[in-house]
Amino acid sequence: MQAYYHSVTLDKEKCMGCTNCIKRCPTEAIRVRDGKAHIIAERCIDCGECIRVCPYHAKVAVTDPLSYINEFKYKIALPAPTLYGQFKKLAGIEKVLQGLMALGFDYVYEVARGAEFATEFIKQRMKDQHLPKPVISSACPAIVRLIQVRFPELIPNLIDVESPMEIAAQLAKNEFSNKYGVDKEDIGAFFITPCAAKMTSIKNPIGLHKSNVDGAISILDIYGPLSTVMGNGAFSHNWNSLQKASPTGVSWAKSGGEGRSLDMENHLAVDGIINVIKVLEEIENGKLYDLDFFEGLACIGGCLGGPLVFENNFVAQNRLQKLISKMDAPESLSSDQVKEAMKSCQWKWNKEILPKSVMKLDDNIFSAIKKMEELERIYEQLPGLDCGSCGAPSCRTLAEDIVRGNASEFDCIIKFREKVRILAQEMIELSEYIPTGKEGRLKVEEEKDEN
Repeated sequence: MQAYYHSVTLDKEKCMGCTNCIKRCPTEAIRVRDGKAHIIAERCIDCGECIRVCPYHAKVAVTDPLSYINEFKYKIALPAPTLYGQFKKLAGIEKVLQGLMALGFDYVYEVARGAEFATEFIKQRMKDQHLPKPVISSACPAIVRLIQVRFPELIPNLIDVESPMEIAAQLAKNEFSNKYGVDKEDIGAFFITPCAAKMTSIKNPIGLHKSNVDGAISILDIYGPLSTVMGNGAFSHNWNSLQKASPTGVSWAKSGGEGRSLDMENHLAVDGIINVIKVLEEIENGKLYDLDFFEGLACIGGCLGGPLVFENNFVAQNRLQKLISKMDAPESLSSDQVKEAMKSCQWKWNKEILPKSVMKLDDNIFSAIKKMEELERIYEQLPGLDCGSCGAPSCRTLAEDIVRGNASEFDCIIKFREKVRILAQEMIELSEYIPTGKEGRLKVEEEKDEN
């Protein structure tokens, strides 16, 4: 079985052993041991929250370099709509798309266009009266992974429609292949990504046996070269208009864009992974059963707030909104276009989404029960401060680590201090009975005579 790939990694040389990351990780996937952070792979969902909060830049996202596109005979760029909000005084989206062509891509297909098709596919699926409510968006891979790890009971609520990135990759390859008569095997499709979770979902697809995307280049890496060619003003080729997406698709970059595109009154959009967790807890407890659709995005502001973007989230939101306001009125996809897309691409999941059993203490149920009892006993004896000084995010996770054999009770500074105090007292008491020098011997002899 292929090992699970994680885009988020740790640079141990830069790690200073602070506890910022363990306190902000939504799945408690990080520990600090021996002065260095350690990422528990089974728990990590590649949300990039640790990248955002690490003051030493010790958490990094591994994506593909721009040079990787040369591994393919033909290269297609799949820009996320987030990319458009990174540039100052941008007259229009077309300039960004032509800039990508100038960087060496043979074709550009907007992921925003894929979002428009995704919108129509979701509308088709929402007609199924048997879908459990609220239906949960599957567009953000970090949220899907979060549900696998922390809310497995909500997996049936996930809409089983492919992400705009995957849909765009398929449609782009089909379009390029038919237009130029080339073999699809020679085509590489590369997503220009604002987040690490997308890179992980390419290597470990959600709901698919194999991703249609061949690589991911971070916005941070491509911003410099793209700004340079865009700044030159003159491109070496005269391409026809590359922009096809409408404001509807471009709006998916912002929180609430997906829900608004579905024309639903009874939908809820929440951004920021901690906020999403609070709402998922309410859904799990049955408090939001009357809600039709829930859109959860891991980053504040949506994809515009991803950890691999160049520009400040709020600045980028303002810029993108200005671009959207200048775009032509949205043209709805025709029914023929939607039907053709449904025939030509894999728009529904073809692989079951399973829970990730990160809390399993033992394969044997009886041993697992004993370990759980031991965990509760240890937890009751810990101070309950959740200070993080032990290197675990909470006292309960420390208790779990102890049961798993990965930590000691005395990793807790409070318990350690108490143990030191007891040992110091015992040494003081013991020292009173140890003879030292001639005076000590005389004292011992006097005590014997008295007795």
